[in-house]
Amino acid sequence: MYEKKKRDLAAISSIPLIMTLANSMLIPVLPLMQRKLGIVSWQASLIITVYAAISIVCIPVAGYLSDRFGRKRIILIGLSIAMAGGLLSGLSVWLMSHHTAYAWILTGRFIQGIGAAGAFPIVIPLVGDMFKEDEQVSNGLGMVETSNTLGKVVSPIAGSALAYIVWYLPLVIIPFICLISIIAVAACVKAPSKQREGVSLRQFIADVKSILKNNGKWLYTIFAIGCLAMYVMFGFLYDLSSMLEDTHKIHGIKKGAMLAIPLSAICLASYIVGKTVGQNKTAMKWLTVTGAAMLTVAMAIVAVAEPKGLVRLLFLISVGGAGIGLALPSLDALITEGIEKQERGTITSLYSSMRFIGVAAGPLLASVMLNRNMLLYGGFAAAAAVCCVLALFAIRPEKSKKAAQS
Repeated sequence: MYEKKKRDLAAISSIPLIMTLANSMLIPVLPLMQRKLGIVSWQASLIITVYAAISIVCIPVAGYLSDRFGRKRIILIGLSIAMAGGLLSGLSVWLMSHHTAYAWILTGRFIQGIGAAGAFPIVIPLVGDMFKEDEQVSNGLGMVETSNTLGKVVSPIAGSALAYIVWYLPLVIIPFICLISIIAVAACVKAPSKQREGVSLRQFIADVKSILKNNGKWLYTIFAIGCLAMYVMFGFLYDLSSMLEDTHKIHGIKKGAMLAIPLSAICLASYIVGKTVGQNKTAMKWLTVTGAAMLTVAMAIVAVAEPKGLVRLLFLISVGGAGIGLALPSLDALITEGIEKQERGTITSLYSSMRFIGVAAGPLLASVMLNRNMLLYGGFAAAAAVCCVLALFAIRPEKSKKAAQS
C-alpha cells in the first residue's frame, strides 16, 4: 500500500516545500525591499507578518472545511488562492510605482496567507487519512517533513539568488511554483472520499472544546512552546538578515548562504530527532527541555556578550537553532502520540495556528527593536526560558497518555 502511494506522497510533499519557499525566501530580501519601496523596517516586516497573521484565523476554519468537503479539494482551493495572492503582489510591484505597490503587496500577501491556511496544515491529516497503519503514517509524514526541511534550508539562498537578478523576483516567482503544486496534487493525489459529513459547525466547536478539556494542561503547554519557539526563530532570522547587510555589508547569495547556516542546524537536529525518537514520550519531553535550555543559553550569551565577530554570532545562533530543532519535532510527536487518530486533524490545525502567531510576531517585534541587541535577545532568552520551564513541569507523558485514553 505504501509503495503504491509514493507518487501521491511526492505530490503532497511539494506543498510544504512551496509554502515554505513562499514565506521564508522573502526574509533575506526584506532589507532590500525596504530600500527599494522607500519604507521603514517595521513596514517591511509586515510583508511576513500579514501572511502569517491571517493564517492564524483561517487554519482552524480550513481544517473544519477539509473535514466536511474533502482534504484534496480544500488544498487545491488553498493553493489557487495562494497563487492569486502571489500574482497580485508580483504584478503590483512590476507595474506600479514602488510607493503605491507596497499596499498592494500587503494585500496580495494577505490573500496568500488565506490560501496557505488551506494548504500545508491540511497535509498532515490527509496523510493520516491515506494510510491505516501508524508506521505508514509516520513514514509518510517523514517524507513531508523532509520536504519542509528542504524548503527551510533552500529558501534564503533561493530568495537571495532571485533578488540578485531582479529585486522583486522572489515575489513574482511564487504564483508559478504554486501552479506546479496545483498540477501535481490534482493529477497524482487520490484522497480517501470518506469525510465527517453531517458535522455542524456548532458540533465541531463543541468537539474542539471537549478535546481541549480532556487533554488538560499538557496540550496548552505544547501550543505555547510551539508559538514561542517560532517567535524566537523568525525574530532572530529577521535580525540576522538585517545585521548581515547593515553591519557586515554582506549581500546577495553570500548573505543567503549565511542565513542557511542556522536553518541547517534547525533542520539537522529535527531530522535526527524525527528518525530516533520513535514513540518514546519521555524522550520527547527531555528533548524539548534540552532544546529550550540550549536556546535560552545561546540567546542569553548573545544578549549579554553582544558578539561582534560574525563566526561567533553564527555559532551561537546555530546552537539556539539546533535547540529549536530538538524541540519542534518532539512537540509534533507528542501531539501525534497523545491524541486519538480521529482528533489529530483538529488539534494539528490549532497547533499550526499557535505556531503562526510566533511567525507573525517575530519579524514585527524584531524590526521594532533593531540595534537594541540586549533588549531583543534578552527577550528571546526569556521566551526560551519560559519554554524550558513549561516543558519541564507541565509536560508529563504518563498523564498525557491517560488523558488520550480517557
